[in-house]
Amino acid sequence: MQREVLTWSDVDRLIDYLVPQIHGRFDSMVIITRGGIVPGGLLAEALDITYLLIAAVRFPADFPGSPIRPEDRYAIPEFIQFPDDDLISGRRVLVVDDVWTRGRNIVTVAGRIDAAGGTPETCVLHYKPGSSLYPGLTPTYYAAVTDRYVIYPWELDRGPEVLGTWN
Repeated sequence: MQREVLTWSDVDRLIDYLVPQIHGRFDSMVIITRGGIVPGGLLAEALDITYLLIAAVRFPADFPGSPIRPEDRYAIPEFIQFPDDDLISGRRVLVVDDVWTRGRNIVTVAGRIDAAGGTPETCVLHYKPGSSLYPGLTPTYYAAVTDRYVIYPWELDRGPEVLGTWN
């Protein structure tokens, strides 16, 4: 898989591309850990969203390099951290992550927000339609489409190459 190594200037351009797409006022933002923390903070500042919440979700079968299978979209997630329903009910919520690869994390978080009575809209820096488990479903907002392995500037010294796991 080809890599795409981004600089902070690249990230600034992606944020600058996203901000004008996002219309109206959001009551809150749910940032998906860990990937969504930096882009979520940048977007919260740019959009003046001060009500920030965190969601941490894990699919136990996930591991780097695992094959993509359509039935994986039905795997049962473990919510390590998630806002109480009363914090999102009746609110327009921007759900932020860095990349939509398979889409499971952001789709699962948005679904849980919807079930709690919130109105989620999803936002990522990069969308990978070729590996998505949800054909026909896209992020509400995204800055770029890619099929590459994206390395963000905050990951440069912590990626698979440093850990010796790059294939």
